[in-house]
Amino acid sequence: MAVTGVMALGTGVLAASPAQAAGCASGSACIYGGANWSGGVTNSYSVKKVYKLYNQNGVHTVFNNQTDGWKFILCRGSNGDYCDWEFGAGSWWDVDLTPYNSVIVTP
Repeated sequence: MAVTGVMALGTGVLAASPAQAAGCASGSACIYGGANWSGGVTNSYSVKKVYKLYNQNGVHTVFNNQTDGWKFILCRGSNGDYCDWEFGAGSWWDVDLTPYNSVIVTP
């Protein structure tokens, strides 16, 4: 599996404020209902595995609130393949999730 980190620039590498991270428990990676932390948490992931991603179209905030250096990875394939977004612990970004079909939680 080839994963490229594209999180080197922008505000997405900064830690979220407590108000922004509302609803995303420590140790989880979360997808919010819209951009800019809007819509509340619609998806939350905390167990190491590949998850299929359903009904996530348009721009959403993706926030990795995991601990101990765990990563959250977005993949275009439905089984954790063709991955091209990797979120380190504490990072977030507004992402168009339309082309993504799975996510990976991994240490």
